[in-house]
Amino acid sequence: MSYLVPSAKDVAGRLDRESGMSVHVQLRELFRDYISTVAKAGSQLPSERDLAVHFGVARMTVRHAIEALVEEELLARVVGVGTFVSHQKLDVQVKLTSYSEEMQRRGMRPAARTLSFEQIPATARLARELGMEEGQAVIRFRRLLLADEEPMSVDENFIPAWRVPGILEEGPPTSLYNLLSERYGLVIEWGEDIVEANAATASIARLLKVDVGAPVLRMERHAFVSRSTVDYSVSFYRADRYKLRVPLQRPGARTRRPY
Repeated sequence: MSYLVPSAKDVAGRLDRESGMSVHVQLRELFRDYISTVAKAGSQLPSERDLAVHFGVARMTVRHAIEALVEEELLARVVGVGTFVSHQKLDVQVKLTSYSEEMQRRGMRPAARTLSFEQIPATARLARELGMEEGQAVIRFRRLLLADEEPMSVDENFIPAWRVPGILEEGPPTSLYNLLSERYGLVIEWGEDIVEANAATASIARLLKVDVGAPVLRMERHAFVSRSTVDYSVSFYRADRYKLRVPLQRPGARTRRPY
């Protein structure tokens, strides 16, 4: 794959040699302005050599400034290729909200592509996760979720079919939890998540448009009505677009922080 490397002349600003601020810090802030105002996510940064010549500094000084922004996750290095402007990582908040609501709150345009919406017999694992007998009917709803037309995650939900009679008749819902609540009276009250790091399989990599073996966040969720599991789901999030945020509070604390 080839990349068009921009010129260092595209990075606006000059160094003030008489300033009390060190040169590498000045460079860091010039690069930061370039990232926020000119460069697009995924675009390549000018080469260290070009930047060093343009600003009249040692290449190590340029590298020092770049490394500071790599640590801030504004830039990302690809070994043997170059340095690129990072995509903003969205925080996966551990709460029971819909994907559409979360993306709209962030000013992004949500969309979903249905991969499967069908009834299947419960495997031994599904039966265990949903608290039912093996072979009983389960509704499987698998989707590719997008934001601004870019793949973000692959979601797969499993629901005991007896809880949602006729759900397949009207086609895939735009909001699963809204449908469960409004049509079937199943208001999700609480849930439990298990999050772990995984490597993308060939099928997941193809859907998310990442390399096979690329890091992904795997989230396994049990959603409950009272004490019964109504929905069991497994989601794979692109690790280059998501980070996990978990609000914490000390047991017994009286005040709750407004996250």
